[in-house]
Amino acid sequence: MVNKRNIGSEFENIASEYLKSKSVVILDKNFRSSKGEVDIIGLDGDTLVFFEVKQRKDNLSGFAEEAVGFAKQKRICAVCDHYRAVHKEYFLLGVRFDVIAIDGEHITWLKNAFEYTGLGF
Repeated sequence: MVNKRNIGSEFENIASEYLKSKSVVILDKNFRSSKGEVDIIGLDGDTLVFFEVKQRKDNLSGFAEEAVGFAKQKRICAVCDHYRAVHKEYFLLGVRFDVIAIDGEHITWLKNAFEYTGLGF
C-alpha cells in the first residue's frame, strides 16, 4: 500500500532543496492551522512566500500546476492570515503565493501563481 503522506513529504523535501538552491530561506514546512495547511513557507528576499507543492508522475491527469484550484487557494490564504497574525515579525512584509510543480523529473517554480483571496487585515 502506498502512503500518500510519505510521498508528499518526499516531494516537499525535493521542493525545499530546490528553493534553498535558489536562495529562499525556509521558515516552516507543513504549517497547519484550523483553516488548513501550507506545504512550505519561506522568504524570497524580503517577500514572505507561501508555497504549494504539486507533483505528477505523468501528464495523464493534467499538469501539477493545474492542481491548485480556487478552494485550495482560499485555504492557503486563510492559513497565510493566521501565520502572519501569529508571526508578527513578518506582518509588514509583502506576501506572494507560489506553486512548485514537479512533473516527473522537471521542477517548475510558478511565482505569483494566484492572488490573495482572504479577508485581509
